[in-house]
Amino acid sequence: MHEMALMGEIVQLIEQDAQKKKVKCVKKVELVVGTLSNALPDALRFAFDVYKIQEDNCLTTDAELIIHMEQAKAICTICGKEYEPVTKISQCPTCLLPSGKMVAGETFRILAYEGG
Repeated sequence: MHEMALMGEIVQLIEQDAQKKKVKCVKKVELVVGTLSNALPDALRFAFDVYKIQEDNCLTTDAELIIHMEQAKAICTICGKEYEPVTKISQCPTCLLPSGKMVAGETFRILAYEGG
């Protein structure tokens, strides 16, 4: 489960930024996760729950994780049709060619965090 490692990196990045801003504890974390980012929201929530009960980081034990899902979107470079792909390489539903350019859905980033 690579989500545990991903969450470890997220906690570390937030902790570094929080220290710079003199934030002692983090009570809420918001992520943007694309449907084709290869990160599973339930596994991220599980990993977050594991990290927030550890005492060696900035998360409070009641910290909240909010995941904003970003739907996948591609635009065909041949016909210009916008569509929702199921995989990173998919065919355009109009011209049936694998010519889609991904414009959304692969995102995995920290949107915000709150603390005190």
